[in-house]
Amino acid sequence: MRKDKVIEFFSRLEAANPEPKGELFYTNPYTLLVAVVLSAQATDAGVNKATPALFEKADTPEKMVKLGEDVIRNHIKTIGLYKGKAKNVYNLSRILIDEHDSQVPQDRDELIKLPGVGRKTANVVLNIAFGEPTIAVDTHIFRVSNRTGLAPGKNVEEVEAKLEKAVPADFKLHAHHWLILHGRYICKARKPDCAACPVIDLCSYKEKIL
Repeated sequence: MRKDKVIEFFSRLEAANPEPKGELFYTNPYTLLVAVVLSAQATDAGVNKATPALFEKADTPEKMVKLGEDVIRNHIKTIGLYKGKAKNVYNLSRILIDEHDSQVPQDRDELIKLPGVGRKTANVVLNIAFGEPTIAVDTHIFRVSNRTGLAPGKNVEEVEAKLEKAVPADFKLHAHHWLILHGRYICKARKPDCAACPVIDLCSYKEKIL
């Protein structure tokens, strides 16, 4: 997509939602990290049903470790892959205590070393908790980037690299929120709501549904 079209694309998304927010429930950087880890291959809505009660009991690594893996597992058993995720949450909490003074590191490489944390999760945490202009490519962003022609790529790494180059600096802080929300509610996988799309004339999707 040409630079002028990219600017127009994000200008319209910004006009529709000037201050986009992530939809995961959290109370501090630590609970955000846990919520994002739990959201892998699960919906934000599903995670949000399980985490308030968990975070009421454990909103720090120390409290989470004190709860223990079994109790964590019971709190999140409605979330897919909950057994492995409970283990990851327990172990990452121990590592934060032992190696990071119980603080979530503001460093992608250090975040990725934590159990259950990949590049996408690290980018979400850096963006939301620390205000860094990172772009976390999930299935929604991957689809929107390819379908619209904004930043087509064969895999998430390729799409992320293209978005990093294509998105103007003024829009980069909120870019991944705008794209996720656009993909979740308008540019949906099975039946995109093209009639409600604010960027329909900029989109290169050949099978628009009007």
